[in-house]
Amino acid sequence: MTEHPEHRPPHYTEHDVQREVTELQTKSATAARIFDLRRIIGGLFVVYGVIVTITGLTDSQAAIDKAEGVNINLWTGIGMLLLGIFFLAWLKLRPVPPADEQAEERRET
Repeated sequence: MTEHPEHRPPHYTEHDVQREVTELQTKSATAARIFDLRRIIGGLFVVYGVIVTITGLTDSQAAIDKAEGVNINLWTGIGMLLLGIFFLAWLKLRPVPPADEQAEERRET
């Protein structure tokens, strides 16, 4: 929401407005990077994968026999770890571009 010029204080220049816009864009880009779903999903899968893998490593033979001889906790935990690592690697290899690059891409299309 932009203010009309008559609502701005008299000492407010276009440079001040541009500076505020730049600050807001920077904060928005930072928030987008922090709350990127790949980070949240990857982090949760890694944490739960570690827990389930440890459970699988410490399962008794009775628990394994209950799953027809398959250590399901171990395999599920390893799968969750791999998926979490994939999401975090994806985030690292293809980060969210800064706000000014996103604006440029929108103007070109």
